[in-house]
Amino acid sequence: MDYALAVENGPETIPGGTGLLLVHPSIGETDRIDTDFLKTDTDAFLVVSTRTTAREVEQKLEYYDVDEEKATILDTLSVERGYSRRSSDDVYYVSAPDDLDGVVDRVERFLDETEGKRRVSVDSLTEMAYYADDEAVYEAAGEILDLLKEHDAVGIFHLSEEVHEVATLDRFRELFDGAITLDGGGNVSVDL
Repeated sequence: MDYALAVENGPETIPGGTGLLLVHPSIGETDRIDTDFLKTDTDAFLVVSTRTTAREVEQKLEYYDVDEEKATILDTLSVERGYSRRSSDDVYYVSAPDDLDGVVDRVERFLDETEGKRRVSVDSLTEMAYYADDEAVYEAAGEILDLLKEHDAVGIFHLSEEVHEVATLDRFRELFDGAITLDGGGNVSVDL
């Protein structure tokens, strides 16, 4: 099954099972790329949010006119920060961004419980590594990529290039099927 990509300078479609690394500057405006990826040619999507709360993700989806009916959100911040949590059918929580087993488990459950064209956004690997460590995040990303292949789904994983050493960036790039690079000027390049 092919998926429309909807990323400038990229191919029209990508095959199911594809995992893309979104490499960006720390202050990069990734929301546009992320939301275009999520709202195009999709029956259901999961946002794994390690940078913002579920409420902030909902606001972003609304602002960029993404169909929230198709959204499932995994909030990794609210529990640790002591924020109030509103449970719902499409918002889930793990204890903290370093609960990588909980994150992988929730991705697997989302893919098991949904049908059709599914997309996963992990925003961000950098934040997970801040709480856990690069090696553990690398392994968790690999597990999620395996799940995408198994379920014919696609995913986009954010990574801030200014935070990690070049060797770490290169290692993550090799793990993925391709990379979308956003530079400080807002220019986008795609390497698949």
